[in-house]
Amino acid sequence: MFTHVTRPGAIGSLQVANRLVMGAMHLNLETLDDGGAALAAFYAARARGGAGLIITGGSAVSPVAAGGPGYSHVNDPAHHPALRRTADAVHEAGGKIALQLFHAGRYALTDGSGLTPVAPSAVYSRFSRTTPRALTEADIRATVADFARGAATARALGYDAVEVMASEGYLINQFLSPLTNLRDDAWGGDAARRRRFPLAVLRAVREAAGDDFPVLFRISGADLVPGSSTQEETDALAVALAREGVHALDIGVGWHESRVPTVQSAVPPGAWASYAEAVKKALCAAGHADVPVIASNRVVGLDQAESLLRGGGIDHVSMARPLLADPDLPAKWTRGRSALVNVCLACNEACIDRSFGTERVSCLVNPRAGHELAFPEQAAADPPRSFAVIGGGPAGLEAARALAALGHRVTLFEADEELGGQFRLARQVPGKEDFGATARYFAAELARLGVDIRLGRRLGLGDAGLLRHFDGAVLATGVQPRIPDIPGWPLLHTLTYPEVFARPETLGERVVLLGGGGIATDLAHLLTGERTPATPQAFLAAYGLGDGPVTGPPTARHRLTLVRRGPRIGAGTGPSTRWVVLSALRAHGVEMVTGVRYREITTEGVVVQGADGAERLLPADSVVFATGQEPERAAVPALRAAGVPFEAVGGARDAAGVNAVRATAEGLRAAHRLGTSTV
Repeated sequence: MFTHVTRPGAIGSLQVANRLVMGAMHLNLETLDDGGAALAAFYAARARGGAGLIITGGSAVSPVAAGGPGYSHVNDPAHHPALRRTADAVHEAGGKIALQLFHAGRYALTDGSGLTPVAPSAVYSRFSRTTPRALTEADIRATVADFARGAATARALGYDAVEVMASEGYLINQFLSPLTNLRDDAWGGDAARRRRFPLAVLRAVREAAGDDFPVLFRISGADLVPGSSTQEETDALAVALAREGVHALDIGVGWHESRVPTVQSAVPPGAWASYAEAVKKALCAAGHADVPVIASNRVVGLDQAESLLRGGGIDHVSMARPLLADPDLPAKWTRGRSALVNVCLACNEACIDRSFGTERVSCLVNPRAGHELAFPEQAAADPPRSFAVIGGGPAGLEAARALAALGHRVTLFEADEELGGQFRLARQVPGKEDFGATARYFAAELARLGVDIRLGRRLGLGDAGLLRHFDGAVLATGVQPRIPDIPGWPLLHTLTYPEVFARPETLGERVVLLGGGGIATDLAHLLTGERTPATPQAFLAAYGLGDGPVTGPPTARHRLTLVRRGPRIGAGTGPSTRWVVLSALRAHGVEMVTGVRYREITTEGVVVQGADGAERLLPADSVVFATGQEPERAAVPALRAAGVPFEAVGGARDAAGVNAVRATAEGLRAAHRLGTSTV
């Protein structure tokens, strides 16, 4: 099935086993005080899984080039042992690896470093919330030399290639854009002079590393910021780089300041491939068809990669987060085991959102990511023991998987007739349909591991005798909705959020949603009637980027009001996703009310009180409670009566602020504490 993906290829002198590239991701593993052990283990796992070429997260070419405190520094000898260890580990696993040379420019997050970000011009950045210092002529030449030194160092450290980051609004991309390059000297003033900096970097890198050392450039296919580089300028850059001997072009899209989503779940898979195809077309027209082009962003499965390659418009396909979710994705697909692939949800919660800070990057559906050394999964049971997992939501599913992977006998009890817990609610939300795929993955994986799954089995005090036969248990029964004490609530049609997910058609025309967290915004999104564009063409048209007609949002099914006592709607939702969700809700006319107290519910609606003491009636035919959650712990008496050692995880442990990232991570950790103990 995958004749195009599995076809060997070449990037300059580098021979790759297939056409699948693991794209660059900053991990916050790069500067851990472990000699590079965690970083090496992370990339080695992806090499064993079948990625043809791995591109590391960006390695800063100078101190001011770093995106934040967790970046490696290729030109700092203190970082060389970890970088060398990573290259060696990938080679030992049978893979190939390129180091990405990185300069953040005006996007550098330098809080606490004492450094002022630098850029072509002193243009304020909404992302880093700072105004950079404009580079002088001497600074520019020194920066070119930094890239060159970084390439030579990468080769000396054992890397197979380098990729120069010139996309996503970072320094080189800033030189190319008329929005951020306001210079009128040899480095700016028109498109040709704006191209001078990346071309100088390429020449210097090739000279320093040698003509036989492959150099990739990641360039922006579209900045998605009004007034930035045009398609003609992008094509001209690609051709100019090809003439200067670049060995491959990796095509990214969007800036951090763009108001077009690029990596969120609202973006249909393959949405950005046409921009890579446009670059390849320009190269072919200029006589550079031999320069490989890599398509990236929102390619989720190997079937999608195969389809893109079959079309002939690109040469390689890059995946990043899908290989975070499942390092064995290539091997599973090519062996006909796609049902066992752990699907990336494009939620960004444990990956992209963390990469902008200092917390270790991981994955909601694969909490082992970034923690491979801490949670080895070779069978550790001698002899195997017997464990009960109570609850089949995200925390319980991961706990059951991890215990079984350690070689134990596992029985999972789920009160409902289907696995998934609150993922069964999330999959109904536009853009979150893949949450259902996660439940299907776990069902298939647990079956493969021999887990005994008992659906429709709610455990209570009478089950102490049953539980007594187990050596340990994980309590993962999740949460139940909290009902606020608001006078008068029986006077109006009131429902909890699970009831609305189950029967949204029962709501009246005017709906007041009490609670403005992630569940409330998800539910509001569902009730607007919006559906995620099913095709790349429909998505691009919706944002005015394609050839199709631009259509507005559909007529909302309900008049919605979101009400929160706190100051922010969607608090707790990751920053890379929250703005997309709120923009969609505003486009549908959803009213958002914050900073109020719930006074009472009347036959006319909900009375709230603002900070100034003034009261206001929010008219409603139906009121929905999404006002928090309480732990569901009905099985605790049975566990205690049975004398079984157990750990509570996820919402069953603590409902305050619980989300799926915390739930799956706690499921994994509890499984390893119980499953590797000698007691």
